[in-house]
Amino acid sequence: MFELSARAQDFIERTKIFIKNEIEPVETAFWNDVHTLNQGGNWTTWQWPVQIEVLKSKAKAAGLWNMFLPDPVLGQGLSVQEYAHIAELTGRSLIAPTVFNCNAPDSGNMEVLWRYGSELQKQQWLMPLLEGKIRSVFCMTEPEVASSDATNMQATAVIEGDEIILNGRKWWSSGLGDPNAKIIIFMAHTPDESKDRHHQHSMVLVPINNPGVKIERMLPVFGDYDAPHGHGEISFNNVRVPVANFIGGAGQGFEIAQGRLGPGRIHHCMRCIGAAEKSLELMIDRGMTRTAFGKEILKLGGNLERVAEARVAIDQARLLTLYAAYKMDTLGNMAALSEISAIKVVAPSVLEKVVDMAIQMHGGAGVSRDTPLTSFFAQARSLRLADGPDEVHKGMIAKLELAKHGYGSHRK
Repeated sequence: MFELSARAQDFIERTKIFIKNEIEPVETAFWNDVHTLNQGGNWTTWQWPVQIEVLKSKAKAAGLWNMFLPDPVLGQGLSVQEYAHIAELTGRSLIAPTVFNCNAPDSGNMEVLWRYGSELQKQQWLMPLLEGKIRSVFCMTEPEVASSDATNMQATAVIEGDEIILNGRKWWSSGLGDPNAKIIIFMAHTPDESKDRHHQHSMVLVPINNPGVKIERMLPVFGDYDAPHGHGEISFNNVRVPVANFIGGAGQGFEIAQGRLGPGRIHHCMRCIGAAEKSLELMIDRGMTRTAFGKEILKLGGNLERVAEARVAIDQARLLTLYAAYKMDTLGNMAALSEISAIKVVAPSVLEKVVDMAIQMHGGAGVSRDTPLTSFFAQARSLRLADGPDEVHKGMIAKLELAKHGYGSHRK
């Protein structure tokens, strides 16, 4: 079921070598430069170290570029399952996804434009994104409503003549602080009484410098602003864009969102698994090179059992995620809904538990910036909310399970 083609194996091996030889030796210094360049939380001055463009150029020259996109011309033509293994490798590093131009939210936004965008939209925005010349933002979550139910959305995209008028406020818009962010995908309510509630929302392309668009602030995650990428709050006040800026047409937002989130959840989950593997490695190395009370600390206090528990949990999460990817490739996203929700619950939770063990093993070093562990922990805990909280996904799994036994929505 999970057999890989020789071509996919080659991509995986070359990605592994590139990360080992080009990224890992410079990553610590890279993040030191990031923190030096972006002190104080003033997002208007955020910038990337020059090293990022050097690494991206090397990755592009090596053909390790846009590997997430299944298109054989614009991407590398890898299936969801094949790319999943690459996503795991990139999850071991905090900068690898960006180096390979496979980072969120850009990868999801590029996939939306590739699948649903007009030819003009592709030329104007998709091509620069694929070339790595610009970055993008996805605006869905709102501060004034429970966004776990996306139909609560209050932001509006109303058609007026040949324009769309946008109003509303969004937050946790990832990538909003990036100095190269140029385009926003804005999801909003497009009222239409003739349609059901899942066909009254739209995705709209909005240039970040459009009049009426205002970045209100950046939002820290556990006290860290994640500069120079950032997660921000942004307002739209009577923003006007052409009707041609609808992606796929008015009312198609939820349909497009499902197409966007399916592969994206595979990517997120496999990156979590990669981060969990890296955390386990760091935990073992630390535990076997430090002694206390006459023993290596890994052999104290039940730590060996924790290693075993981590190994089992990571392998279970990987197999479940690969199975979800396999079903997506062979049967489509809709046939894999239960598995996609399951991995979204499982993978971040596994990472959270494994990285917590690793932090404990490291003592004070574990909560510092001397290791990637605190960033991995923030990633895990945040992903239990992002792209739908655990509770929503568990509800979906239960609903689908009941339907298998004849207890569908038509039954009381």
